[in-house]
Amino acid sequence: MKITDQAIDQAYSDLKGTCKGVRNDYFGLVYLENEFNIPRDEAVNLVAFGGNDYGVDGFYFDQQRRNFYLFQFKNSEDYTLFKGSFQRLIDAGMERIFGAQTQDAQKNDLLEQIHGSLLENQAIIDKVYIHFVFMGDPAKAEGSSVLEKLREDLENKRYLLDKHFNKQVTLVIEFRSGKAKKTGALSHQRSSRTYPVELADCLSSAGPAGQHMLIGFVRLTDLHSMYRDMGQRFFERNIRSALPEEGAVNVALERAYRRIVIDGKDEPAVFLFDHNGVTFAAEKVEKLNGTYRVTEPRLLNGAQTITTLARFIEKNADNPLLKENRPRLENMRVICKIITEAADDFIVRVTVNNNRQNPVAPWNLHANDMIQLELQDKFRDDLQIFYER
Repeated sequence: MKITDQAIDQAYSDLKGTCKGVRNDYFGLVYLENEFNIPRDEAVNLVAFGGNDYGVDGFYFDQQRRNFYLFQFKNSEDYTLFKGSFQRLIDAGMERIFGAQTQDAQKNDLLEQIHGSLLENQAIIDKVYIHFVFMGDPAKAEGSSVLEKLREDLENKRYLLDKHFNKQVTLVIEFRSGKAKKTGALSHQRSSRTYPVELADCLSSAGPAGQHMLIGFVRLTDLHSMYRDMGQRFFERNIRSALPEEGAVNVALERAYRRIVIDGKDEPAVFLFDHNGVTFAAEKVEKLNGTYRVTEPRLLNGAQTITTLARFIEKNADNPLLKENRPRLENMRVICKIITEAADDFIVRVTVNNNRQNPVAPWNLHANDMIQLELQDKFRDDLQIFYER
């Protein structure tokens, strides 16, 4: 059933004396009543009426389906209103809900209700859904470059769910419309990506604002495995376009791989001395039994090294020397910096400053900054003009 202004007005009139809040807060109440057939006396305890929402202003646990739902409601057709909600979830909300941070004395009561429901049902929850509900078209929200970037950043917080539930729990992010019941949804389903990494002779250093950096020697094959599994998602958004295969950098890299792995003219150890190193960011790095585990890595520089290696392995897939000399490939290492606990703007700065050795123009490295994504959405929505970043 479509959510109507009359239904919202009636709920506001009936409950404003006890629940307080503003009229738009009651959009979420009416939605939950209709979407899940929840009685009103129960639904009023599942939505926030004012307060600090941390990007979430409603929740529901479906015991039969074993699904836990978090909601952000906007009584509007304007999907751009979700930008702030996404950012609050990314910056603090996911940590407040699923992490172990100290609690906010100014938070709304809903956060306590969420924590209580999660604690009570922790053992039987299999999936967590985050629904961004509004009165517009989910396809338009799906097509937004800004929301795509923010959704990826939010998906990177999925590791907090695994830690909270002590098991693999699927995260599903959906845009939903209040115009029709059980319809009008577009979803993205993600599981955390965590990879083992051999990181020899590690050093660590703290950054100026709580950032953390590990430096060590990483195997090229570990990086190649990440790329093979993640594809282009492995590359930080600002360096997704690799340099041409025939470019000087890639030609030199392929020649080095051939001399070491196929021809046996150079020893694997020499590659470490010749290479400038790579840098990637990660949501989390843990050391377990002498091996590091990296969660949601994103390569900030070194894209040419990895893409050229992938092409080299593919080209020589039928060459018996590749299989015979596989140990030589696995002994090739590069200097590696891993950055954690860093905000987006800091990661962009590191990306730009670590990609100056190749002839990449600065505007290419800024092509996916938020202002450029917002311009692309503005041209698309208001003028129906394609904006090439």
